[in-house]
Amino acid sequence: MRFTAVDLGASSGRVMSADVSADSVRLVEEHRFVNRPVRVAGTLHWDILSLYQGVLDGLRRAGPAESVGIDAWAIDYGLLDRDGALIGNPVHYRDGRTEKVTERADPYEVTGLQFLRFNTINQLACDRLDRAETMLLIPDLLGYWLTGERGAERTNASTTGLYDVTKRDWAWDLIDRLGLPSRIFPEISDGGLAELRPDVAAEIGYTTSLARVGSHDTASAVVGVPATGDRFAYISCGTWSLVGVELPAPVLTEESRLANFTNEAGIDGTTRYLRNVMGLWILQECLRVWGDPALEPLLAAAAEARTEAVIDPDDPSFLPPGDMPARIADYCARTGQAAPEDRAQAVRCILQSLALAYQRAVADAVRLSGRPVEVVHLVGGGSRNALLCQLTADATGLPVVAGPVEAAALGNALVQARARGLVGDLADMRALVRRSESLRTYEPRGHP
Repeated sequence: MRFTAVDLGASSGRVMSADVSADSVRLVEEHRFVNRPVRVAGTLHWDILSLYQGVLDGLRRAGPAESVGIDAWAIDYGLLDRDGALIGNPVHYRDGRTEKVTERADPYEVTGLQFLRFNTINQLACDRLDRAETMLLIPDLLGYWLTGERGAERTNASTTGLYDVTKRDWAWDLIDRLGLPSRIFPEISDGGLAELRPDVAAEIGYTTSLARVGSHDTASAVVGVPATGDRFAYISCGTWSLVGVELPAPVLTEESRLANFTNEAGIDGTTRYLRNVMGLWILQECLRVWGDPALEPLLAAAAEARTEAVIDPDDPSFLPPGDMPARIADYCARTGQAAPEDRAQAVRCILQSLALAYQRAVADAVRLSGRPVEVVHLVGGGSRNALLCQLTADATGLPVVAGPVEAAALGNALVQARARGLVGDLADMRALVRRSESLRTYEPRGHP
């Protein structure tokens, strides 16, 4: 059977066809489009209409499928008025409107969420909600435009800071205490199908159903992790890196809060116990400032380069867009280090800093959850970066299995396939990924 997976990342969107059988799953990229934010009157917005058009173009090129699933990044949202019209373009999480947020508004024992100043709960505090009738996170907003149905998918709802991880519902007491209008929070669901609107079907040339998948891209990516058993850590590596373990229940201890770990909902009632680490964003911004040179020669030079410079990828100075090479040099000056002397050293600095951040996150996840880890699975775009994978193996002292690159699209498609009875539980889905994908293992070498 054929399914279509729409996977939206912070820098690009992809529409993939997935042919799924009992023996294999095969992805074909049908359409890729740029996700470029737009600054208007000092505010950084997502160009949501351009993204929606990219989705429609991709569905048209992909052709008929059993169903369609959408996954995207978390936290950001659109507001609808009582007529269902969008109230302004969704604001980008890198916008500066939450810069003054320094303390969490949500109790960790309720939401289990890592403190990030741009979490949904903090963004809503900056919004005018008097005209808002419904808040829809990005994949739910696109799904509403495709089907006319409003709702909240659980894995993404759990990232908002307004979700009760124990009751598995909106944290209504918190919402009331913060003075947020309860009407804007739609019903949370896990699965189901919704038919495309007739006008959408006419535009793409066929009718099909939209399936609820793990709409947070990391939730879908974790489904696509080709693990055996449960003694694994994962790194979903793209613009952001999500580093953690899969657990049957959340960890809500004070130690966990102080370590800034998050408990997000996964597929089949699992908990994604993880830490958000700044990912390849820092490297992407360096490349932009340098005029977008070819990456492979830079990685080859970085593999031979030597620098002792190490940055904290999660330092607030690295969050907004801007002159990242200058910020790296400034960070080194502030911390008494010699700054990288050239581009190769700068790339080496970024990648070894990420590897060390991954090591800390994996070690903390093991310590705080009690879950032993024997292997690290690095999935997403970063799995193509051999130097990053090797440095991560060296830093963690564990074998790193790299791939699949399109883990989120695979997980998206496999959840759709399960709804049609083609595959079974998570273990079955992961076995199918192992049979279908080319994976590479990096063994640790030397001293971490």
